[in-house]
Amino acid sequence: MAGRKKKTQISVYLDPDVMAMLADYAARREQSLSLIAEAAIASFLSPDDAERREAVIAKRLDQLDRRMTRLERDVGISVETLAVFIRFWLATTPALPEPAAQAARAKARERYEAFVTALGRRLAKGPKLRQEVSEDIVSEHDAGSIDTSSGRSRPEGAVSDNCDERLD
Repeated sequence: MAGRKKKTQISVYLDPDVMAMLADYAARREQSLSLIAEAAIASFLSPDDAERREAVIAKRLDQLDRRMTRLERDVGISVETLAVFIRFWLATTPALPEPAAQAARAKARERYEAFVTALGRRLAKGPKLRQEVSEDIVSEHDAGSIDTSSGRSRPEGAVSDNCDERLD
């Protein structure tokens, strides 16, 4: 019979919580505490442990990158939506004489309250604008509609920077 190397005994002090987790894990796996501790120490000291950690970190970074990409897209949609609305509004809204302006401001407050209420309802139950805007359409459109004066892409139908023409 080939002689098996005798294992060396060590004494380790564990926090009570760590010991409870170790005992629970060993009981669930129906293995000895010693075997579980030996496997954990071997895994911790193995040279591929660093590679595993690096792979886990790389995976997490990839997830974060995808989230950031979606966030950038969503913010871009929001900014462009607001810019198109403001340009269109400025281009189509004439200035009012003072007596009519006071009545318009009162009506604007009322309409603003209705807008905030509608926005709250939409945010609460959707759908979100970002879900309605197809990434394929945005990608295809960005490739073909660059505003040559500023180098920015502009959605179809957007009002140009000088506010007196619609781009179609």
